[in-house]
Amino acid sequence: MNAPETDRLSTCYPILDQLSASARARMLQRVQWMRVPPGAMLFDDQQACEGFPFVVEGSVRVSKCAPNGRELPLYRVAPGETCIISSSCLLGHEDYNARGVTEAETLLMMLPKAVFDEMMDERPFRDFIFHLFAERIADLMQLIEEVAFRKLDQRLAALLLGKGRTLHVTHQQLADELGSVREIVSRLLKNFADQDLVRLSREQVEILDPAGLRRLAAEGSPKV
Repeated sequence: MNAPETDRLSTCYPILDQLSASARARMLQRVQWMRVPPGAMLFDDQQACEGFPFVVEGSVRVSKCAPNGRELPLYRVAPGETCIISSSCLLGHEDYNARGVTEAETLLMMLPKAVFDEMMDERPFRDFIFHLFAERIADLMQLIEEVAFRKLDQRLAALLLGKGRTLHVTHQQLADELGSVREIVSRLLKNFADQDLVRLSREQVEILDPAGLRRLAAEGSPKV
């Protein structure tokens, strides 16, 4: 560990500066710094949870995987955020029940399980964990509502918006984001193209009618 890394850690997680000097020193002496390439699996279903990750750079995509290979993205862990799956596994002494994969080169500070348990005795750290735990639960509840109550065409239209006029993305990547399958997403995209909402080409979606997509995201489409 060096000074620049410690400074970046404090910038991302200012709560750590609220720890007592002795607690912070004990923690930093025992952490593990990891630089992980994109596409690396940090943890998987049924794997023992050995520590709590602090993301300093990059991002981690956490998803629930089915035996048939389908995935439902749950959330991303960006710098300054926490992984609710890791915290729940550590607090409940359970194995992982989801998969975490890096989306880009990622710099992590890994807090070993024993150190995590010790830090939970520090009120600032404990409050930080439970506060972000509550935020993640709210995010997951919103995801459940979207999956349960919104039609897939609405969710796809909402996903396409806000990413610029041209998206360089495959149909499979969009399906993964939605927890669906490529064939269904391809059919919906073709329907969007038939309505002149988008123009499709190889690994690219061009937004032609953002207002139309917004209406679709809000109301759904009777044509699908």
